[in-house]
Amino acid sequence: MTDRFNAMVIDLVDGKPVAGFREITTADLPDHDVLVEIACSTINYKDGLAITGKGRIARRTPLIAGLDLAGTVVESRSPAWKAGDKVIVNGWGLSETESGGYTRYQRLKPEWLMPLPDAFSFEEAMAIGTAGYTAALCVNALEDWGMISPGQGEVLVTGAAGGVGSVAISLLAAKGYNVTASTGRPETHDYLRYLGASQIIDRATLSEKGGALQKERWSGAVDAVGSVTLANILAQTVYGGAVAACGLAGGADLPATVMPHILRAVTLIGIDSVMTAMPKRARAWKTLADHLDRTHLVKMTRIEPMSALPQLAQEIVSGRIQGRVVVDVTR
Repeated sequence: MTDRFNAMVIDLVDGKPVAGFREITTADLPDHDVLVEIACSTINYKDGLAITGKGRIARRTPLIAGLDLAGTVVESRSPAWKAGDKVIVNGWGLSETESGGYTRYQRLKPEWLMPLPDAFSFEEAMAIGTAGYTAALCVNALEDWGMISPGQGEVLVTGAAGGVGSVAISLLAAKGYNVTASTGRPETHDYLRYLGASQIIDRATLSEKGGALQKERWSGAVDAVGSVTLANILAQTVYGGAVAACGLAGGADLPATVMPHILRAVTLIGIDSVMTAMPKRARAWKTLADHLDRTHLVKMTRIEPMSALPQLAQEIVSGRIQGRVVVDVTR
């Protein structure tokens, strides 16, 4: 075991969160029951907010950042896990109230760990990460609601070129849905069509304040934007349709009315990936294993060293990352 290793640590400086690299040892890690040697992590929008300080994500400091990790159990005081087990962790307060995955080693609570799905390598699991797992939660929730059917109507995906959007498009297209992608980046159009989007709209068409009830269009939607965009999606959703909301890239407000809900029976489904129960997590990962096109996953993924995190964080919060980024914590 390496004596000293780098970690991306968030500290509070003059009342503000500041992230930076620090050399630590296993003695600096939390006193949880399972020690994991991390192979890789990833970067999500929330990670970008945490590292740049543009969002108060870390609610206690000092704290090691990183929502996700994949690696191998080194030591365990829990009978649930043994040395050599390959595991992944998504959420559970990592980077918020608990130290996370931007480090070579991490101690974790046994109930946070999930076996690495047989279908994926460490790198593939982190190419999916919280963003892709959230996309699967959204797709499952929409199908559970029962108002969308493959080949019928349109399913909208916002923030389409981002991590959640990319995986959601691939999953929905693989299941036979007619997917419309919303993006403000024309240079991603070919990429989105490759993933399976049959139509592409400019995000500007959804970002201007509209009426409480608009022309019905969407049978369902996966929204990672929030704010005015989500209000317009609800106003455009067909009678009995549903919207799975999982993000706030456009803002945390929701300037909407009850009209779509009480006159068109439109349902807003909130999707949380952090504290989701294990059965739902396992089902989401099965959806990914069964329906995520591996060639799509390769197309949407790049691998970067942990040393690039400051730059990657700036890129993701400004909407300049396409698809997914695997973070190699050994570099």
